[in-house]
Amino acid sequence: MRRIDIKIVNRTLVIVLSVLAIHACAPKLTVMDADPNIPEQFDQPQDSTNTADVQWRNYFTDPNLVALIDTALANNQELNIFMQEIQIARNEVREKKGELLPTVNVGAGAGIDKVGRYTRNGALEATTDIEPGKEFPEPLPDFVVGAATTWEVDIWRKLRNAKKSAFTRYLASVEGRNFMVTNLIAEISNSYYELLALDNQLALVQQNIQIQSDALEIVRLQKQASRVTELAVRRFEAQVLDTRSLQYDIQQKIVETENEINFLLGRYPQPIPRNAALFESFVPDVVKTGVPSQLLENRPDIRQAGLDLEAAKLDIQVAKARFYPSLGITAGVGYQAFNPSHLLSTPESLAFSLTGDLIAPLVNRNAIKAMYYSANSAQIQAVYNYERTILNAYIEVANLMSKSSNLQSSYDLRAQQVEALNQSIEISNFLFRSARADYMEVLLTQREALDSRFDLIETKMEQLHTWINIYKALGGGWE
Repeated sequence: MRRIDIKIVNRTLVIVLSVLAIHACAPKLTVMDADPNIPEQFDQPQDSTNTADVQWRNYFTDPNLVALIDTALANNQELNIFMQEIQIARNEVREKKGELLPTVNVGAGAGIDKVGRYTRNGALEATTDIEPGKEFPEPLPDFVVGAATTWEVDIWRKLRNAKKSAFTRYLASVEGRNFMVTNLIAEISNSYYELLALDNQLALVQQNIQIQSDALEIVRLQKQASRVTELAVRRFEAQVLDTRSLQYDIQQKIVETENEINFLLGRYPQPIPRNAALFESFVPDVVKTGVPSQLLENRPDIRQAGLDLEAAKLDIQVAKARFYPSLGITAGVGYQAFNPSHLLSTPESLAFSLTGDLIAPLVNRNAIKAMYYSANSAQIQAVYNYERTILNAYIEVANLMSKSSNLQSSYDLRAQQVEALNQSIEISNFLFRSARADYMEVLLTQREALDSRFDLIETKMEQLHTWINIYKALGGGWE
């Protein structure tokens, strides 16, 4: 008889599970896969030697710059804020991991209960004769101490996939931090070399102020000798005033650039230690771009996008599992008695329970469907973002490679222009003193020479910015 009962129970469970499973089938969705294909080479064939493998301390050799970067990595507020985001993601992993385990609670309680005599419970508590002395205590105390546990059995890997998704997003947040470090190092380096360029421009302006002031004195002497008119004196004087005005513009830019660096370093304004004389003599190392496929491993933003895509796929599995039946187990054990003196009597006061619940959504599953469709849309977004990040990285490197080559050609030509204009200044001054050239030729030559020197310094600064940015674009600086 007992064996027949077990068979009936087993058959009933099979039928119930089959009905629930059929009804809980998730809607069909079109899954979109990412296409990580990337060209085998950049514009021209390269080997696998990649500058991104160089540690940033070896890439940036200026000790003042290295000290600034070290300070920023320790004190930058934005980076520290992101570090807390990583801690939040790590705690979410612990939360999802805890959901896989049973929940156990312990407690104790006491109460008192009085039911009506002419009720079902009141009649059961009394004897059939309802005589005094032969019935339950009234009111009836209740004392209990014990432990209770609940556990959702992860049949469809819903909880495990949720934990894996949280862990994947934690890894993505770490890659996000690495990408922020790369950008921070590049931003500080760009500002540092811009500061050196401004120092050189300021020195150039101050040098020109002295040259133009000397020329102004010569013109005044010539005016006294009636060799030039007052107009020439005023034009030379105006040029000196214009150059002095330019000096203060550059000084303001220096202050702002210093404070930009101080902000990235997480400190209040103070002088930035530097050696401006190293600017013109510094020659950047040749950058090796390697092959495009190395971007997939070296660029933190690509790695982050890939991990986000993996987590989005897991979220679809979690959302899909919500359509299926869930099995929950509830159990409790403890002691319960109406008199504290009998509370620990064993086995008389021992109480326990064990319950299993099989639950599946039956009616109004719109909320679950909406979560499922949203998870699928988020996965498609992650696919597009991953492909867009790869495309952006490739184009960024290609543009910087072309820019580096063109800037080198431009710098060589501007250097020749500066040399030619420097000689023109000497020639124009000689001709002016011998009354063979007009003062306007001298002024124009000096202005062109100053502008050409400014352009040469700015071209050098652009070269350094490109040298820094291509290192960042290749994925260097975070390891």
